[in-house]
Amino acid sequence: MSSKKEEALAHIKEAEKYLKTSFFKWKPDLDSAADEYNKAATCYKTVRAHAECRDCLAKAANCHEQNGSLFAAAKCYEQGVLMSKELADLPTVITLCERAAKLFQQHGSPESAAQCLEKSAKILETSRPADAVPLYQRATDVVMLEDRPRTAANYTSKTSRLMVRLGRYDEAVVSVRREMGYQQELEDAAQLGRLTVVLVLLHLARDDVVAARKAFDEWGNYCEAEEVGTLSQLLEGYEEEDPELARRALGSSFIKHMDIDYAKLAASLKLPEVTAN
Repeated sequence: MSSKKEEALAHIKEAEKYLKTSFFKWKPDLDSAADEYNKAATCYKTVRAHAECRDCLAKAANCHEQNGSLFAAAKCYEQGVLMSKELADLPTVITLCERAAKLFQQHGSPESAAQCLEKSAKILETSRPADAVPLYQRATDVVMLEDRPRTAANYTSKTSRLMVRLGRYDEAVVSVRREMGYQQELEDAAQLGRLTVVLVLLHLARDDVVAARKAFDEWGNYCEAEEVGTLSQLLEGYEEEDPELARRALGSSFIKHMDIDYAKLAASLKLPEVTAN
């Protein structure tokens, strides 16, 4: 056994002593026990014993919670998220993240809660994007309690892209519109123009040309000249059932250079078909 593991076991034994009660010691020394468990976790982390490290962090968090030290407990769970990532235990990433975020909020630290949710969502978004979505959504709600539309727009943008990646276009429309609301607060016309393009593409992916036209009519005044020209050509192609016109519009340089998820969405659109007389 390595010296660090032996050191960790010694700290665990000390923690267990602090938790014991007796006739002369009615209450456990939770603060000291938590400190010893944290020291043991550090030892295990050093030798990459991730499961043992996470277990000690959970025990330290439990001590902190019983002692009313909510922020300290949340930090332990947050570190447990990182150990779960190393163990490729993604379900536990979600569980520990949610515990940490709840405790951060109860402590009155919404920024820490949002950051924890964001970090965990990033861990999940590649292999489990569907599980990352609610974490970004919750992070959005947390920061908006503090009236932070810029950060909320960033989190909502991540939500929208993941929904597009998952093919959940109806929900993506709602998410993009929510993002546009935040961008209106920020008076970011350029970003609103880009999101108008996304909204039109989403409606076309939903096979709803009428909704696509309405979106352009509602938000098109935020678009730059190239965006207006391309969207006008694109909508005309679908409304007039002209696949070549729609293809040319979808081949425009700025659509091809959009965010990768939106560029893929544009490339996947079914072109209009000419209705036989």
